[in-house]
Amino acid sequence: MTKGRGVIPCATLVANSVVAASYAPGAGNVWSWRRPGGAAVVAGLQRRATGVYNGAAYEVTMRHPIRVAASLFGGLTVLLGAAGVDLGAQIANNPYKVNYSWDKLEGRKIGVASGIRPDRDGKHLWILDRCGANGCAASNLDPIIQVDMDGRFVKSFGKGIMNFPHGFFVDHEGFIWVTDGVADGDARGTAGFTVGKGHQIYKFSPDGQLVMRLGEAGRPGADEKHFNGPTGVVVADNGDIWVTDGHGSTQRGPNRENMYGSRGGNNRLVRLSKDGTFIKAWGGGVGSEGSLPLQFNDPHDLQRDAEGRLYVADRGNQRIQVLDKDGNFITRWTQFGKPSAIAIDTKGNIYVADGMSDAHWNPGWERGIRIGDLKTGYLKAFIPDEEATRGAGTEFVGVDALGRIFSGASGRPGLVVHEPFRPLW
Repeated sequence: MTKGRGVIPCATLVANSVVAASYAPGAGNVWSWRRPGGAAVVAGLQRRATGVYNGAAYEVTMRHPIRVAASLFGGLTVLLGAAGVDLGAQIANNPYKVNYSWDKLEGRKIGVASGIRPDRDGKHLWILDRCGANGCAASNLDPIIQVDMDGRFVKSFGKGIMNFPHGFFVDHEGFIWVTDGVADGDARGTAGFTVGKGHQIYKFSPDGQLVMRLGEAGRPGADEKHFNGPTGVVVADNGDIWVTDGHGSTQRGPNRENMYGSRGGNNRLVRLSKDGTFIKAWGGGVGSEGSLPLQFNDPHDLQRDAEGRLYVADRGNQRIQVLDKDGNFITRWTQFGKPSAIAIDTKGNIYVADGMSDAHWNPGWERGIRIGDLKTGYLKAFIPDEEATRGAGTEFVGVDALGRIFSGASGRPGLVVHEPFRPLW
């Protein structure tokens, strides 16, 4: 469909001839049916137009004269129902088909898939699995799994180290980063805390060697050397490490019964140097919730784009905070619901998982994955959660070079793949 200034093509039923429809805003709101490059053949407010074009009769009936209207170079672009067909009923806002059985891991079932990232080689994917369940404290399974692009197992590693794998990132050198994201006081972390696991960030080589730990195992805090259930991690091109800290547990405080309640965890963004030396923190520890720029409430994830800008899923504030590469506030986006996770592709799109919105925690919003333009923040598509879960819905999201979206939910085991069947606009 070729767009023009107030003009788009409209197919006819008879003889497959083509006419164009333009809309002249103003007095009378006149519709004009026009041959391409020719004079108007019908004008007026009627919904049915007939005529002769190249010796063939045509008839066009508008069931809904204005289906979509948007500003384009100062004019209007209008999508019309052609030949009595309501095109609005034929166009889905969700250009993906869901696949619940994509992975081919023989002898193993994925539990909560809390991270999915493409490998730097473009031939493999990395999956972060909570050890076939919703935690790894007592498991002998590896939480980090590499598969090929068809979901076949390649290798795995990381067993015996983590409590509650949460944040996941593959840096520009191919190192794999994982956060241990369950906060002090959360019953899901008790088994691991008892044996001295949790509250750390781990760096692995691609062959599975643990090369760095940040934080003190099993010891929560909000100072330069401690974290409290860190949720997300990214690494800048210069090696600086950015961490969202941290996860919440049971709602508390004066707003515990509404969407602004305290989750009881840290509420900060932390920057460290390549060797793990503390540089700066924005926000604070337990009880420091705030809604001003560079204040946070349950920061649940972060991502960075190719230019180094940071995108923080400030979940308790129902927004994404957009920061420059040095952590300075640029803007905030509220059009992505109650964001739990963020992924960014190489084509200028941002993917945001919202598994918490409902009539109580974020009235008027549905759970699912929202896809937007990375430059402007405009929404392009929405994938609703298709099944009920016990607890939260989709909370983790990744995307590969083929445009496939991979998602996981803390209230449901397994990896879900959303495969595009038509392009995003």
